[in-house]
Amino acid sequence: MSRSVTLEAVDGVEACCSPLTGGILADAAAEQLAGVFKAMADPARVKLLSLIAASEGGEACVCDLTAPLGLSQPTVSHHMKLLVGAGLIEREQRGKWAYYRVNDDTLDRLARAVAPG
Repeated sequence: MSRSVTLEAVDGVEACCSPLTGGILADAAAEQLAGVFKAMADPARVKLLSLIAASEGGEACVCDLTAPLGLSQPTVSHHMKLLVGAGLIEREQRGKWAYYRVNDDTLDRLARAVAPG
């Protein structure tokens, strides 16, 4: 069972400073970042993020994500579950279809975490 990860401010490091270059990361912070990187460590998931971000209105139905990747619906759903669990994607159920949107806050925090201090 996957658990949801929320990438938050790390151990009092100021928003202007990169947690990776601003000092030694605490174990919990390192685990948080590693979980997000692990979710992105697959080309299909990176492509899914890109497809959703580029979709009209910034959201996409799972039914629209299978053909561009050439993957089955269960495989795409598995990838989406991992992205949602990492906090990179938000999911909304509408009837029988799931709609996904990129979580811009998480991407912003991730970018700040790896940016040079």
